[in-house]
Amino acid sequence: MTTEFRIPGHEPTSVGVMLKEEFLEPLNITQGQLAKAMGVGRKTVNELCGNKRAITVETAFLLAKVLGTTPEFWINLQIINNIWGTQHSEKMQHMLDNATVLVAA
Repeated sequence: MTTEFRIPGHEPTSVGVMLKEEFLEPLNITQGQLAKAMGVGRKTVNELCGNKRAITVETAFLLAKVLGTTPEFWINLQIINNIWGTQHSEKMQHMLDNATVLVAA
């Protein structure tokens, strides 16, 4: 099975914004309540909401369980953000410009 990610032309919604604005705020859930439901520290949830921590597979499963989503929703959101950020990174562009092709596509 292959999955093609559709990377938007504009910066995608970050995991933290999605978590805060589409789940916590509308559902009136605090970061502390989410942390307790997930069995993690409040710092972990705060770092997720502030985009200082990336979604791991384990975190995706926990968020899916407590928020009624799927792990794939969270993982895909993280991957799309990672790809977009890398595509728009000057450092990555410089590295690509200097990379040597070993096998032609």
